[in-house]
Amino acid sequence: MDTDVCRPGELTQADREAWSALQDAAAGSGQPELANPFLAPEFTVAVGQVRRDTRVAVIRGGGSSATGSPAAFLPFQRSRSGVGRAVGLGLSDCQGMVAAPGFHCDAPGLLRACGLAVWEFDHLVSGPQPFAGYASGAFASPVIDVADGPEAFWSALRARSPNFTRRTLAKGRKLGREAGEVVYVHDERDPRMLEVLRGWKSAQYRRTGRGDRFARPWIVELVDRLFHTRTARFAGQLSVLYAGGRPVAAHFGLRSDRVLSTWFPAYDPAYGRYSPGLLLHLRMAEASAAQGLASVDMGRGAKAYKDALKSRELTVHEGWVTRRHPVALGRRMHRAPVRALRNAVVSRPELFGPADRLLKQIGSFRSKG
Repeated sequence: MDTDVCRPGELTQADREAWSALQDAAAGSGQPELANPFLAPEFTVAVGQVRRDTRVAVIRGGGSSATGSPAAFLPFQRSRSGVGRAVGLGLSDCQGMVAAPGFHCDAPGLLRACGLAVWEFDHLVSGPQPFAGYASGAFASPVIDVADGPEAFWSALRARSPNFTRRTLAKGRKLGREAGEVVYVHDERDPRMLEVLRGWKSAQYRRTGRGDRFARPWIVELVDRLFHTRTARFAGQLSVLYAGGRPVAAHFGLRSDRVLSTWFPAYDPAYGRYSPGLLLHLRMAEASAAQGLASVDMGRGAKAYKDALKSRELTVHEGWVTRRHPVALGRRMHRAPVRALRNAVVSRPELFGPADRLLKQIGSFRSKG
């Protein structure tokens, strides 16, 4: 097995095409999760344009490919001390190696070839990954199946969530009566609407006491680059719901030729009583079905609206792969307690409720200050 490590921008066109072909082969051989756009070469290339620590391991051989042709790609971020992270860790909703069916490798040996002491992940895709045995936790990632078209989507939704569907659609009709005609744009190309979405999302982060991702310049630049990235099999997609000519909800996510991954949804709080975010998700799923996609991946995280919308759940994992190295030990000792505490709070309603209310109170205090 031969492993070359390069910057994403150094990948040849042939390498990118091989990467995409491996995604297609995996999706066609019982691993549809690998069709997620966060695993596409376009996402890693975009991250590499805004973060100099981004690398890609191009692996040839391994008993599953022709000599010299890529058998697997592993994108990662690497610190000077050899601490590795999945690309976009904490930001990306699907991570892992894209490999040919039947590919096998030794995970610690791969880390050594990449110059890593540890590789950390928090949304590792399920399936035959060399890192699967290193997961410390498994989490549900709700999915809406839309492969059978819009009518089948609506029929299935009404069957599994009749009250939710009826109430949400009624709010949509009320929004149209009181605020003006409701118009949905599935692929909005006006960059001003992306700026509106960022403003709403930043305000939501502050209001709920969470860290504002858009306060980080590299994330702002990444989203801008992805917004302008459009190929036959990958795009950054902005969807907007308008009422009376005004934007009331918006979402920016990533789309492959099979999957729409939700990422940054937000709405104007002035229209909150109409549940515009839920209306937007319904329209997104319907339009994705009409577009011929297979699914809408709503990402890890327990939310009531995800439970109402989901057809099924995928499983993603978090954890570390390590090799014998002092940096790996130090990293794990530092990160493990924080992650364990966070997961304990999030998974237990009696803890999450008070913690969430406290964060919102802090956010409200900061906003007033």
